[in-house]
Amino acid sequence: MKTPDVLQKEAEEQLRSFEGRELSPKDRMAIPPHEMPSQEPDVRRRNMSEVALGYSPEEARAEAMRCLQCKNAPCVQGCPVQVRIPEFLHAAAQGDFSGAIDIIRQSSLLPAVCGRVCPQESQCQKNCTMGKVLKSVDKAVAIGRVERFCADRRRSLGNLPAVAVKPETGKKVAVIGSGPSCITVAADVRREGHDVTMFEAFHKPGGVLVYGIPEFRLPKAIVQQEIDGLLQMGVKLETNFVVGRTRTIGELMEEDGFDAVFIGTGAGLPKFMDIPGENLVGVFSANEYLTRANLMKAYQTETAHTPLYLAKKVAVLGGGNVAMDAARMALRLGAEEVHLIYRRTEAEMPARVEEVQHAKEEGVQFHLLQNAVEVLGDENDVVKAIKCIRFELGEPDASGRRSPVPVPGSEFEMAIDAVIVAIGNGSNPLIGRTTPGLELNKRGNIVVDETNRTSLEGIYAGGDIVLGAATVILAMGEGRKAAAAINGYLAGKK
Repeated sequence: MKTPDVLQKEAEEQLRSFEGRELSPKDRMAIPPHEMPSQEPDVRRRNMSEVALGYSPEEARAEAMRCLQCKNAPCVQGCPVQVRIPEFLHAAAQGDFSGAIDIIRQSSLLPAVCGRVCPQESQCQKNCTMGKVLKSVDKAVAIGRVERFCADRRRSLGNLPAVAVKPETGKKVAVIGSGPSCITVAADVRREGHDVTMFEAFHKPGGVLVYGIPEFRLPKAIVQQEIDGLLQMGVKLETNFVVGRTRTIGELMEEDGFDAVFIGTGAGLPKFMDIPGENLVGVFSANEYLTRANLMKAYQTETAHTPLYLAKKVAVLGGGNVAMDAARMALRLGAEEVHLIYRRTEAEMPARVEEVQHAKEEGVQFHLLQNAVEVLGDENDVVKAIKCIRFELGEPDASGRRSPVPVPGSEFEMAIDAVIVAIGNGSNPLIGRTTPGLELNKRGNIVVDETNRTSLEGIYAGGDIVLGAATVILAMGEGRKAAAAINGYLAGKK
C-alpha cells in the first residue's frame, strides 16, 4: 500500500508529463490506474473515520485522463441511471470539477454516495473499454472514485445550486421511506410542483444509507446534506411514522388527501439460518447490529441510547457486503478476533472485492467452505461457541454459483461469544398486510409493471421492496422511473 504522499507525487508527475498536449489513446493507456489513498489498516480498525481518504485534485485529473472517450460509451450502458460518464470525466481531466458534477447531477442526485458505495466494478467499470483492453476490471477507469472527488469538492465549496421547483399544482404525494429510491422520487416529483411528504419509520431519515452502511464507508454528514437539499426544495419530512401502523396507505389517500403514493421501504426484515441456538443471548441479525452502531451510535457509550454488546470473539455468518460491514464494525466495537464464516469460496462471495480486501487488511479472519449448524450456549443461555461443518463445491445453482455440499463427519466447534447472522434480508410484510389489493410475489416483494406502478391505482413502488436486496444506484434508477410515472399520472388527474 503506497502512502498518500507517494500517490500525490506520482499524480503530479503524470500531469507534468502530459501538460500542454492532446492525449492520444496510446498516451491514455500508458497512464497507470491511480490507487485510492486510505488510512493504514492498524489505525482505521479502531476508529469510525472514513477508510478511503479520496483523491486529490491532481489524482482525480490523472485518473480521469485515462478515459478513452469512446463514442459508443459502453460505461453509460452499465449505469442504472445513465450518467454521461465520458463527458464528466473529460471535464474532470481538464480540472473543471464543477462542470463535471453538474453533468453527473443531471442523472444522479447522490454522487457522493454512489461514488463511495456503488459496485462500479460490476456496473459502469465492468463495461469500460480500458478495462477490457487491459483484461482486468481493476484496470478500468476508476469512475466512482473520480465521481466521489467531484461531489466532495463541490460540497466543500458550499456552492450547490438550488433545485428549481415549478409552480404549485395542488397535488399531494406521499413517499414512504427515505432511502435512495425515496430521495430520488421526492426530488423528481417535487420539481414538478407537487406537494411531497416523506414518511420515515426511524427517528432519522436516510434509510439504509444511515442505518445499514457504516460511517467508515459512508459519512452520515453526506447523507444529511442530501436530505437538507430536499427540505430546501420544500419536501416535508415526518419521522417516527410507521406506515401500516401510524396510518395505512388507504388512510393516507382516502382521509389525508394524497393523490399518489410511492412505497420505498426497502428490504429490512432479517433472515436467519433456522439452526439450534439462534435465540441465545449474543446472537444478532446484521440488520440489528449495524442499526445500533450506525443509526444509534452504540459505540458512544456515554451518550448512546442503546446498549453495546461487548464481545471479544465474534463470528459473522455470510459473504456479502453486509457481512463485511458487520465484521469490520465488530473490530471497531472492541472485538479482539472476528471470524467470517462463508460456505463457498472467496470467488463466489457477493461482496465487493474492495470490501473483502479491506476486511482482510484490518484483520478479519476468513473461514471459507464452512458454515454454522448450531450455536452453543452456557448455563445462562449466553453464546459460548458455534458448531460448524465443512463444505466442498458441487454443481452451479440457479444463481450460477457452485452449490456447497456438506462433507459428512467434518463437524467442529469454535469458541465464540457473539454471532452476527448476515445472510440477507426480506421485505417487511407490514405494508402488504395492511393494504388490501396490493399484489405481492412469493418472496413478499411488491409486484410492479414497467413504470413501477403497483396493482392499485395511484400507488407506485421501487427499490429493494420490489427488487429484493440490491444496490443504491439500482434503487435510484427505480425511483427515477417511478417519479416519471407519478408525474405523468398526476398531470392527467383532475
